[in-house]
Amino acid sequence: ALINNSALDNCVFLGVEEKNSLYEDGDICVKGAIICILYKYSCTMTFAIKEINQRSDLLPQLKLGYHIRDSCDDIPVALRALLSFNSSNLGCAAVYRTVSPVIIGDASSGISMALLRSLGSFRIPLVSYFASCSCLSDQREFPTFMRTMPSDAFQIRALARLVSYFGWTWVGVIGVESDYARFAIQLFLQESVQYGVCAAYTHFYPVTLSQQALDKLLNMASSKVIINFSGESEMQGILKEIGRWNITGLQWIASEAWATATLLWEKFGDLLTGTLGFAIRRADVIPGLEEHLTSLRPSDIHKSGFLAEFWEETFNCRLNGSVNSHSHGVGNYLDRLPCKGTESLDDVYSPYSDVTQLRVSYNVYKAVYLVAHALQDMSDCKGGKGPFSNGTCADPKHFKPWQLIHYLRRANFSALGEEVNFDQNGDPIAYYDLVNWQRSPDGSLHLVKVGFYDASSPAGYSLVINDSVIQWPCLSEWLNFASQASRSVCSDSCPPGSRVARRKGEPICCFDCVPCAEGEVSNETDSLECTRCSEDTWPNRARDLCIPKTIEYLSYHELMGIMLCVVSVLGACISLSILAIFFMYKDTPLVRANNMELSFLLLVFLAVCFLVGLLFIGEPSDWLCRIRYPAFGISVALCISCLLAKTAVVLMAFRSTLPGSNVMKWFGPNQQRASVFLGTAVQVIICLIWLLTSPPHANSNTDYHSATIIMECVTGSEVCFWCVLGYIGILACMCFLMAFLARKLPDNFNEAKFITFSMLIFFAVWITFIPVYVSTAGKYTVAVHIFAILASAFGLLFCIFAPKCYIIILKPEKNSKKHIMQRDLIALLDVTVQ
Repeated sequence: ALINNSALDNCVFLGVEEKNSLYEDGDICVKGAIICILYKYSCTMTFAIKEINQRSDLLPQLKLGYHIRDSCDDIPVALRALLSFNSSNLGCAAVYRTVSPVIIGDASSGISMALLRSLGSFRIPLVSYFASCSCLSDQREFPTFMRTMPSDAFQIRALARLVSYFGWTWVGVIGVESDYARFAIQLFLQESVQYGVCAAYTHFYPVTLSQQALDKLLNMASSKVIINFSGESEMQGILKEIGRWNITGLQWIASEAWATATLLWEKFGDLLTGTLGFAIRRADVIPGLEEHLTSLRPSDIHKSGFLAEFWEETFNCRLNGSVNSHSHGVGNYLDRLPCKGTESLDDVYSPYSDVTQLRVSYNVYKAVYLVAHALQDMSDCKGGKGPFSNGTCADPKHFKPWQLIHYLRRANFSALGEEVNFDQNGDPIAYYDLVNWQRSPDGSLHLVKVGFYDASSPAGYSLVINDSVIQWPCLSEWLNFASQASRSVCSDSCPPGSRVARRKGEPICCFDCVPCAEGEVSNETDSLECTRCSEDTWPNRARDLCIPKTIEYLSYHELMGIMLCVVSVLGACISLSILAIFFMYKDTPLVRANNMELSFLLLVFLAVCFLVGLLFIGEPSDWLCRIRYPAFGISVALCISCLLAKTAVVLMAFRSTLPGSNVMKWFGPNQQRASVFLGTAVQVIICLIWLLTSPPHANSNTDYHSATIIMECVTGSEVCFWCVLGYIGILACMCFLMAFLARKLPDNFNEAKFITFSMLIFFAVWITFIPVYVSTAGKYTVAVHIFAILASAFGLLFCIFAPKCYIIILKPEKNSKKHIMQRDLIALLDVTVQ
């Protein structure tokens, strides 16, 4: 479609190419003829040219004219129209001073590419109002292309964000066999990856739909959400077949090519309720356009066959001498009544005169103004400051096409309050209305704007959606619409506490959810990896949060710690109480007869031994650990050394009664005290070596139980620890052996049998202690250790001193020399003690 007004001195050629499968809201095409929409767009263009020519502030020295050619949505026809334009242009050039023309069109991306390749050598600019293929943004291949229609690259980003917004990660993507659909689907598959959206299937169907193609398409429909890149006519065939298969609940996502194709609602409204789609920006009103469209009168219709056909279809009448009967069928056409000549477009509804959805028409309007403002910028150029070589300017009356392209790319103007500008690829800044197909109470279609996409907004704010006003597809024939969006996922989201495990050979949206391993957490939905908690934290039960680990040690504040503490203090108190009793009755025969000094030392050491158990309670620290083990080893060694000395004294005392024996001479009180400290000195040496080489220290143990930090005292040197225990065992064995040898001494005097019983208890406790100590961990190991100390100490205390206290307190009559032994034995023992 080319524009030329040969009555003007200065010719500026504009072109309009129309696509007969393109419709706006309410636009129809009957029997394949270009009836309403073609003429509406053409009239919008002529209206814009008329408006510009009447303005005094825009191109006051130039006037615009036009030729119109129909591409018939067919590349060969479009190329013939282009050749026709070139011929007329040459004719115009022979008579007038011509300027290079500009073509407005085509609506089809494929035809636009064909025209651009044919115009390559002429470098004639082409401005499209509906070609959206992103391939046209390639300036190396199409350097003369401009458009007022946003590139599909923006639409694809909007669609990817839309499906991601509603959580639809498993979508079907289909499209008609065309460059438009192929490039669009390719871009969508690339863009959707970053949003975690997968294509359940992709399918291209032929323009002419066969039953086989429809069956193949519907058999693939494994997703409830389907994005379709096609025109209205292809959708009719698909929807008809879906209705025949009785498939309901599909969520259609419309590309801008059919997002406002309301003709589909008349037959397929039930299938299209809830459809979402991005529609190009709508102009609320173009002042004067409606009056311009309805100004067509019967006297004008004979100017072309196109207008005649439009008039006949609009008023369903027959014009005299019409040449259009072949397009309708002779029979049907002859049945029409002749046109009266009084018809008026004001009296009927026609998609042609409907200006409620000015979307593509608005793009046509902006395309004309783009050329006008480019020419105005060219006219305003001042010599010496121009954009071309040596600061030259182009002559608006004699310019080259490439000079016009320069100004087209830099055009920046306002149209109906909208700022219109273009990027480096000649694409306008994208803005889409998100429309929702809703059923009105009367059953008609209501296109509701439920959001928008603005490519100029910052990342993350470009898509705005009002969920509350969206009407969703009906899920069954009993419901008009659903209350919420349908779910379309291959795999349900992995909740926090688990991670995504990809399924081999399947899309990334198909996965299994694997719980986080021990010690790991994930606090996000669909987490790809679990994060390991730090050393001092541990996952909670849900494994979505790291919480501080439980710190475990035997505390004074817990029941077991309190009980052991009480028992330890009680044992020490009993020991000191018995010491006090013995001190009070130190002059009685019973106290004196049982080696009073060693008994006092033993009671003191037992009290110390009971109190050593307190060192094992509480939070371990290095200094406490260094005191704990040596104190334990030394205190127990003192007790056993005292018992060993007492047993030795008994044996020596009876050995000394034999003729010629002077054993007691070498085992007097000084020697007895020395033997106690000598036996303990060995233990002290072992402990010093231990402390100097590898001392015990506090340690945080997480090996035994991962969720618990066990605060414990590490022995440092296992050899030294077992040497301490081993030495105690050696002393106990020696003591037991001596007590065993003294078991047959007279009962009234003999203390050896009580020592024997105490040693048996001691062995039982510590032999049991070893395996239990090795097999337990944490505070229970400490509790076992304390229990062993207390049990063995109480065994010694009660076995040795309980019988004596019984006699001293409850049977004082037995606490006499006469009762204890014969006089000679008493005298012997008195000497020994002294």
